Order: sequence, then C-alpha cells, then structure tokens
Amino acid sequence: MSGDRTAQAIRMGTPRARWVLLATVLGSGMAMLDGTVVNVALPRIGEDLDASLAALQWTVNAYLLTLAALILLGGSLGDRYGRRRVFLIGVAWFAAASAICAAAPTIEVLIAARALQGIGGALLTPGSLAMLQAVFHPDDRGAAVGAWSGLGGVAAAVGPFLGGWLVDGPGWRWIFLINVPVAVAVIAVAGRHVPETRDPDRSGRFDVPGAVLAALALAGVTYALTDTSSPFAPVAGLLGVLSGVAFVLVERRAEEPMLPLELFSSRLFTSVNLVTLCVYGAFSGVFLLLTVQLQVVSGFSPLTAGVALVPITVLMLAFSSRAGRLGRAVGPRLPLFLGPVICAAGVLLMLRIGPDASYWADVLPAVTVLGCGMTLLVAPLTATVLAAVDVRRAGIASGVNNAAARAAGLLAVAALPALAGLSGNAYRVPAEVDDAFETAMMICAGLLAAGGLLALATVRSDALEPEREIAEPNCGWRCDTTTPPIDPGHPVKRTDPG
Repeated sequence: MSGDRTAQAIRMGTPRARWVLLATVLGSGMAMLDGTVVNVALPRIGEDLDASLAALQWTVNAYLLTLAALILLGGSLGDRYGRRRVFLIGVAWFAAASAICAAAPTIEVLIAARALQGIGGALLTPGSLAMLQAVFHPDDRGAAVGAWSGLGGVAAAVGPFLGGWLVDGPGWRWIFLINVPVAVAVIAVAGRHVPETRDPDRSGRFDVPGAVLAALALAGVTYALTDTSSPFAPVAGLLGVLSGVAFVLVERRAEEPMLPLELFSSRLFTSVNLVTLCVYGAFSGVFLLLTVQLQVVSGFSPLTAGVALVPITVLMLAFSSRAGRLGRAVGPRLPLFLGPVICAAGVLLMLRIGPDASYWADVLPAVTVLGCGMTLLVAPLTATVLAAVDVRRAGIASGVNNAAARAAGLLAVAALPALAGLSGNAYRVPAEVDDAFETAMMICAGLLAAGGLLALATVRSDALEPEREIAEPNCGWRCDTTTPPIDPGHPVKRTDPG
C-alpha cells in the first residue's frame, strides 16, 4: 500500500512539481517579503504620516505579533481542514489586508491593517512547507525543501531592494499594493495544481483559548518593551508573562492543543527551535536598523540602501540548495554552528558603516559575509526541525518553527531600539542613530554567536541519518495508505524523547 502512495507522489523535475513549488514559494515569499520590505520604507513612512519611532516599531510589530501568535493555529487548521484550503484563504486575506495598508490615511490605520496582514500570513505560511512535505516523493523532499528554503530566503532578502525601488519610485504605498497581483497568481496556480492534504487524525476542533493566550502574552511583552516610558508598560509586561504561563498550562490540559507540548520531548526539535530564536532575533534587528543606518547616517537613498543588500540575495539564490546537500552529507551540527558564527562576523563588520560610508569598502564586505552565513544556515535549519517529526505533524512543526522565528523578530524589534538608546524621534538624528546602531550590532552579533554555540552543544551530527521508520496516517489526496518518514534526501532519524 505504501508503494501506491509513493507512486502517486510528485517527483522533482516534472511540470506539476514546478507548479507546486511556484505556488508555495510565491505564497510564503509574499509573507516573508512583507516582513522585510517595510524596513527600508520606515523613514519615509515616518515623514509622510508624522510617526514617532514607537509608531514605526508598531508598524513592524503589529504584523509580527499576529503572525507569531496565530501561526501555530494556522498550521493546526491546515492539518485539520486541508493545507491547500487554509493556504488559499490566507493568501486571499493577506491580499485584502495589503490593499488596506496601501490606502491607509494615518499611522493608526496602517498599524491596524498590518495586524490584519499578519493574520493572513499565519494562515498561509505553515501550509506552504507542509504541502511540500506531504505531496512530494520521499526521495525528492530534500530537494523540494532546499528549493523552498533558498527561494523563500531570497524573497526575504530581496525585500529591502524592492522596497527601496518602490519608495524611490511610485511611493511607499506600492510595497503593499504589489501583493495583490501576486496573490491572484498564487490562488490560480495553487487551486489548479496543488493537491489537497490533511491529517485525518486531527478533529475539527481547534484551540481558541490557546490562541487568545498566545496573542495576549506576545502583545503584553511587546508593549512593555516598545513603550518603555508608558505608565502601563509594567502592567502590560506582567499581563504578558502571566498569559504565557497560562498558555502553557492550557496547552498541557487541552484535548486538542494548538501547541502539542509533546513535540518538545524531542531534544532535536527543542534545540533547533532555540537556535531559531537566537538567529532570527538577530536577523530582524540587523535588517531593521541597517536600512535606517544607511539612509539616515550614511546618506544612501532608499533604493541604494536596498541595492546594498543584493549580495545576500545572490548568495542565497546560488548556493542554498548546495547548503542543503552539505547538511545532509556532513550532518546538521557543523552548518548550524558555522552559519551563525559567520553571520556574527558579518554583523561585526557592519560596525565600519558610518557617516560617508563607502559601499565597496564598508558595506559590501559585511553583507557578503552575512550572506555566506545565512546561506549555510537556512536550508539545514529547516530540514533539521522537520526531521524531528513525522509527516503528519508537518503543519504544526512548521508552525512552531515559524512562530519561534517570528516571535524572535517581534521581541528584537520591540527591545533592540530601547536597549541601544534610540527612542522618540531620534531615528531622524544621524548622530543618535549611529551610536545606537553600534550598540545594536554588538547585541545581534552576540545573539548569533550564542545560537551557533547552542547548536554545537545540542545538535548531533547524525541527526538526519536513518534510524527507524515512522508509520504515518492517511493523507487527504487520493490515498488511503501510509507514507515513509520525512526525508531530506534519505530516511530521517527520529530522536528519542528526553
């Protein structure tokens, strides 16, 4: 029976495989892009809508908040009701919210619309990777994940360039409006070419209390870190911490939890998600403040500031698939250690970027080294976190890892400016931005180094090697059989709990 299912699975190199990859990469890339494209437009948005630094932080964080709080629910809904169905709903929702962002007359409306965008992102992001895991042939899943990781990373990295081009050209509102035609294309391709899959063991119920508590926890902590001068900040922070504790208790007792805590009984799954928290928190801080530094301190235009990051895009596009193969060949431990450490070296090189910085002497070396580290890191990180679960949990595992990345970015954007001494309208003052940038880059480099050392200490080199088969339940696409374990090129080892 498993042979029948394998025979029906999609193979790389076929026309249908290319359509599936196109839909998943465009869909998830649209959400990733919006996580970075806004950064380069922040100074112009601040001028146009007369916004304070805290308001600009919320322009970023409103999106990250709802995305991080609800992405677990998005993965769970996809597993229950169909990954393609939830993915398509998310794409349509994201496009509608993007249109509202483009028309926002005030910073308050823009922040509210960004929160709506995050909801759409939470529905579509986990489904994109889960669909790949469920529909591709076991021998081709590694290549599919590598292509998805590389091209998705390119979408995130190309955001500043695209944002700069649009801000310098038709205006910052087009960074949101451009999502609408992309979403239409994704819906057309996915609706025709992507098969439906689901986990039949999951019931139709979902965890509303868990979703509410997760949102309250992240919102409270984010408000406390962002608006440190507000008299309500301590209360919000306490509410966030208490909501987080309540979330864990609710998930432990829930019959159908949004976050199945038993996933963390795997040391591999837990450690790789902790690495994700470190490295994606650092990346969010770097990309937020680097574009501001280049424009406010170094005098780059929005377009030039975006073009400055092109080497990252080129490196990830050219070498992500090879990095995925390297991770399978040598094991994930080495790439997950060296990748963050190389990224940290690139971030430290950014300390050379200041007033009258030269692109060739100061910016290019730093972003090239950072791009090398990101290229080495991203694909093995994705493959390793999925190696800790079987394919029927692909949606929720993808959701957990995405939630960790988005929550890390959310907290970094909230806390880093305050830790670096930047507040109010100081983002318009070159000397204050320059001082804060130096402090912030030191913090980000430390986070990256911590992530690499954590991987070195906790991730085994043989974590992706075969150990035992995992029986998996039925899928929702023309099959009533089980499938082999998740496989980035070979059968995947499952770590023992503990």
